[in-house]
Amino acid sequence: MIVKEKNYIYQHGTLGGLMQDLMDGTEKIGTLGNYGDFGLGTLEGSNGEVIFLDGVIYHAEETGKIKQLTGEELTPYAAVTDFKADQEFVLSEMSDEEVKGMILENISHNLFAAVKISGVFERMHVRVAPKQVKPYPRFVEIARNQPEFHAEQISGTIVGFFTPKLFHGAAAAGFHLHFISDDHQFGGHVLDFELATGQVELMELAEFRQHFPVENADYLANEIRLDEIAKDIEEAE
Repeated sequence: MIVKEKNYIYQHGTLGGLMQDLMDGTEKIGTLGNYGDFGLGTLEGSNGEVIFLDGVIYHAEETGKIKQLTGEELTPYAAVTDFKADQEFVLSEMSDEEVKGMILENISHNLFAAVKISGVFERMHVRVAPKQVKPYPRFVEIARNQPEFHAEQISGTIVGFFTPKLFHGAAAAGFHLHFISDDHQFGGHVLDFELATGQVELMELAEFRQHFPVENADYLANEIRLDEIAKDIEEAE
């Protein structure tokens, strides 16, 4: 693996905190742009799905509408990298599990990896978490009642990361993927898909940089109980 100057994933907040109910916005989403042009996240209150693509920040709302963010919006959790693929290949007529299997054959299971899949999807199934207000519920309760959206024969890009099992809790072990269509009219957190034809680009990452919300009283006072939220992450993702 060739180590690049910005070959790291930068993450604000933790998925474990978000799952437990720590959903306060603790960083401006635009600040993440200082560390990468590619990634994902959510907004305060677990409001929708954020997609960073080519330096632009998009937001999928619970209504299904997509808009571009200003950067001033607050996030409890987001992760980015400066994306430059170190390997790429073309796939066609494959299910999501088949695509993931091919990716896993080409990356180390002990490294974070950025995953970009662009092309035409025979089928795309996404969900969008609805915005919550305090007192926040556990995220798995939101996920059980979240709006879901389907599209067929849609062109777009999957943006996301593979996380090693060692870091389950900080992020979601395995794949965490978001999608946005080329016309910016459809997107969300990927539940499943079928790829018609597309290009897979991968970037293995040499560093994991974790930024904590050190000024948020709730985060500092409420210990994240990994034993309780580990299964919630698996169900929600």
